[in-house]
Amino acid sequence: MPYRPKNPQGPLSPRLSIYRWHVGMVASIGHRISGLVLVLFVPLYLWLLRGMTGSEDNFGIVSAWLHSGLGKVSIWLVGVSLIYHFCNGVRFLAIDAGWGDSRDSMRLSARVVIFVTVFAALLLAVML
Repeated sequence: MPYRPKNPQGPLSPRLSIYRWHVGMVASIGHRISGLVLVLFVPLYLWLLRGMTGSEDNFGIVSAWLHSGLGKVSIWLVGVSLIYHFCNGVRFLAIDAGWGDSRDSMRLSARVVIFVTVFAALLLAVML
């Protein structure tokens, strides 16, 4: 006999509003968002490369865009996403290898990754 929920109009699984948020969830969701940001910026990377290796006119356009406010914010966002995605990826690899797979150490490593990312974000903001 197939399973039939009592309320067929309601959700079949718990919604996010039911869960108590913790740092591990934030780190996991942030990893997915940073990966999405990195993938969505691939066309921008290609445009920048084409502009830097093309004609002098293209170089001037790319250079002007990089020095604009939108260019600086975009480069900052990509830099922060790359740093976070890399650090959290190393964290996930360590957890998968069995290092720090207790609940407390996973939460601590997530806090460390977030702290390193915030520090790097501030450093990048000062450099731009």
